[in-house]
Amino acid sequence: MKLWQSDQELFELARRELFTAVVGDIMDTLGLQKQFLPPQIRPLRNDMVLIGRAMTVLEADVFSAEVENSANSLMAKPFGLMLEALDDLKAGEVYICTGASPTYALWGELMSVRAIQLGAAGAVLDGYARDTDGILNLNFPAFSYGSYAQDQGPRGKVIDFRVPLEIGGVKIMPGDIVFGDIDGVCIIPQEAEEEVFVKSVEKARGEKLVRKAIESGMSAAEAFNKFGIM
Repeated sequence: MKLWQSDQELFELARRELFTAVVGDIMDTLGLQKQFLPPQIRPLRNDMVLIGRAMTVLEADVFSAEVENSANSLMAKPFGLMLEALDDLKAGEVYICTGASPTYALWGELMSVRAIQLGAAGAVLDGYARDTDGILNLNFPAFSYGSYAQDQGPRGKVIDFRVPLEIGGVKIMPGDIVFGDIDGVCIIPQEAEEEVFVKSVEKARGEKLVRKAIESGMSAAEAFNKFGIM
């Protein structure tokens, strides 16, 4: 029997029973050994958990908010396609952005308000967030390098979205599952997601048995020999 029938059921199951470490362990066994984003991408608050489908966003550095007579029409447009990308978020999606140098914020409070209105699951930034108190008050899951107030307005533009990305050597396709908690953010490719999550649930439930055995006095070696889990 399949453990879930929809993304919503899968995401609720993951929030209830899983954590990134066990999902990462399962991907390792399947040969998916480079799926964690760099460790500096962390939740704004330690109890934040994020899971959803990737809505990929590509940012680029610029050196003026608006440039007239450019060969690229986006140069005359404040923020480039950022507002369009934000408004294109669907329920259960994660705004995941890379491409910029880490010298300005890629996310803020008003973006969080709009994302919540659209039912988005969170934001993952290969860079900084700002308006941190506002985001925390909204309880919106945001993962980033940390807090930094410098604005992207004259420094960066979104140049495309729903395109393939790469962060720290991890390839991210639109629609891949993004799962983040206090231990990091991992990417689960769509083509492997069913096997990854089924086996992750099995392992997580098995780890509870191992813990009970160790708490009852079984040695770590004995527990591993019996359960094959540690």
